[in-house]
Amino acid sequence: MTAVKKRIIGAVTIMNDSDVEKFWNIILKNFVPSWDNIDEVEPDEYDLQMLKAIESDPECHQFTPESEIDWEHI
Repeated sequence: MTAVKKRIIGAVTIMNDSDVEKFWNIILKNFVPSWDNIDEVEPDEYDLQMLKAIESDPECHQFTPESEIDWEHI
C-alpha cells in the first residue's frame, strides 16, 4: 500500500461520520464508473494471518461504539 493510501485510511479513521459521508460522496462522484472493473485478489499470507487472528480472538468479535473510543490516546 502506498503512503498516500495509508494517509487517506488514517484520515478517514479519525473523521466524524458527517465528514466521511462527504468524502464518500466525492469518491462516488469521481470514481464509480471505474469500480466495475476491479479485479478480485486472493488474500496473501499477511491477510490470511489477520483473518485467522480475527477468528480466534473473541475481542475481535465485539463492536465498540465510536462514542466509547478514547481518540486522544490511540
